[in-house]
Amino acid sequence: MNENQFKKEILIIRNVPRENPGLLLEAIREAGIKYVITDAENLTEISSPESYGAVVVLGGPASANDKTDLIEYEISFIRKVLDSGIPYLGICLGLQLLVKAAGGMVVKSPVKEAGFRAPEGSKFSVNLTGIGRVEKLFEALNDSLTVFQLHGETVVLNDTMELLATGEFCMNQVVRIGTNKYGIQCHFELDDELFDVWVKEDPDLLELNEDILKADYLAIRDEYQFTGRTLCNNFLKIAGYLP
Repeated sequence: MNENQFKKEILIIRNVPRENPGLLLEAIREAGIKYVITDAENLTEISSPESYGAVVVLGGPASANDKTDLIEYEISFIRKVLDSGIPYLGICLGLQLLVKAAGGMVVKSPVKEAGFRAPEGSKFSVNLTGIGRVEKLFEALNDSLTVFQLHGETVVLNDTMELLATGEFCMNQVVRIGTNKYGIQCHFELDDELFDVWVKEDPDLLELNEDILKADYLAIRDEYQFTGRTLCNNFLKIAGYLP
C-alpha cells in the first residue's frame, strides 16, 4: 500500500449495538484518525473494502456458522479484505468470522468463557506463544495478560494461520493471517462504558454476580486499560496510521 492508503478512513463494523469499539475508538480519536462505524446490517451498502485503510470487526452474539444473509455477506466481505493488503482486526466474533473466511472452523468452546474468571474461580489470561513474543501487536506488553472474555465458541486454525497467544481453557486466543490481519478472542477493547452496559445487558454476564464482576474490573482497571490502549496503538502502527 502507498502513503495515501493510510489517509483513508478506518472501517469499523459493529455486529450488535452494545458491542462498540471502546478503547480502540479512544485510540483512533486521540490520533486524529478518520473512521466510520457501520452496523453489519448495513454492510451490503459497501461493495468493497478498498476504499478504507483498515477494517475492524467487533463482537456480537451471532455465530460465524449462522446461515443468515448477514453473516454470509460479512464473511464474503472479509474474504475481500483477506485478498487485499488492507490491515484487519477482528475482536471475538470478528476473530471467528476471520478464521471462517480463511478456511478454518468455528466450534463450540470446551468452556463458555464469560467475565474475568473461569467457573472454578481462576482468572482468565492469555499467554504469548514464541511467535507472539516477537509480534509487533504485543510490543511493550507482558508475555501473560489478564483478560475479559465473553464467548461460547472458539476457532480451529489451518496452516495459513499463526497462533500468537493461547488460553488455558480456550486454546486459540490470538491469531494472525499474513502480515497484518489479526483476530483476538478476548476483549482488550473493554472500557468503563462498555463494562457498565455489558453487565446490565449481556445474557451471559447477567448470570454472574455483578458485585464480583465489578470488583474484578476495578482491581485491574488501570492495568487493563494500559494493555488495551497499547495493543490498539500497536495495531494502528502496523496499519500505518502511527509512526
